[in-house]
Amino acid sequence: MNSPPSAEPAERKPQPQPPFWSLKPWWCQPWSIISTGVLMVGGSWVLLHRLWISLPLALSVLAWWLLFLVLVPAAYRSSAEPNQ
Repeated sequence: MNSPPSAEPAERKPQPQPPFWSLKPWWCQPWSIISTGVLMVGGSWVLLHRLWISLPLALSVLAWWLLFLVLVPAAYRSSAEPNQ
């Protein structure tokens, strides 16, 4: 015979989070983010030879890299850690 259900719900083990980059499409992988930034800055310099255009673009790309390659994956990892 079947035993009656217990009054307490069974403890569920937390499922491990998949790696951050495995959730992203090909165009949002580190290699594509880095190569796009390098092509943008290098292309602006090769085509225009204007530091006043290429330098702000390079700073923008560095901020973009910091956000998407460092801060977002770190936030994802910290959200996976159990709260203590």
